[in-house]
Amino acid sequence: MRILITNDDGINAPGLEVLTQIATEIAGPEGEVWTVAPAFEQSGVSHCISYTHPMLIAKLEPRRYATEGSPADCVLAGIFDVLEGAKPDLVLSGVNRGNNSAENVLYSGTIGGAMEAALHGIPAIALSQFMGPLTNDLADPFEAARVYGAAIVRNLLKNGLWDGIDYRIFYNVNFPPVPAAVVKGHKVAAQGFRRDTAFSVAPQLSPTGKRFLWIKGGPQQTPTLPGTDAAVNLEGYISITPMRADLTAHDRLAELAVALG
Repeated sequence: MRILITNDDGINAPGLEVLTQIATEIAGPEGEVWTVAPAFEQSGVSHCISYTHPMLIAKLEPRRYATEGSPADCVLAGIFDVLEGAKPDLVLSGVNRGNNSAENVLYSGTIGGAMEAALHGIPAIALSQFMGPLTNDLADPFEAARVYGAAIVRNLLKNGLWDGIDYRIFYNVNFPPVPAAVVKGHKVAAQGFRRDTAFSVAPQLSPTGKRFLWIKGGPQQTPTLPGTDAAVNLEGYISITPMRADLTAHDRLAELAVALG
């Protein structure tokens, strides 16, 4: 199996080392793991691509490349440049430092990388490690992802639903913010929504008096509705969420057609 991996935390991020371990186990001794990751952190870029300017790509070592682009750029670079148009069998994106549950999905470059792969008809899985008080003091805060990641990916490859329609399914996996020994298992969960918390801005003056704005996130330990992704993560479960890039509100199409006449 040939696997392409990427992330949004950057080529030197510890989560990418965890993902390399997972991918190597999945690929097996006869397989190949190719890395194309951003040269620097690209958190929060969602599914953006470098459409208006070129990006530098550098080969760091065999099968390992860095680009000055987003995770979606990295997937494009991996498919059409590094692999010369030969699609990989699987794209893995992550392991993100921090959760990509609930509304975080919409901002996530980790998700963007998996989504770009899915748009090219390639099976894709995004993996993220929820962080919290119980992971702060661990020698390896990615412990849950490291221990359970390969098994989750293998289970999805064998038993997951992989369709061939235009906006094909990809998967969003979040490992709970607990030590590996107390992970309770996994649950298939819908994307949730954290109520009463959201991204915002914090102003700051520079030493020269210029005014800057920092984007800041809301509390991440806020549960979503029961049974949805962040809620099951905070209960100690790995969440598995099937996703599509199609943003149509299909449940409202007929009602809207009637309302508009």
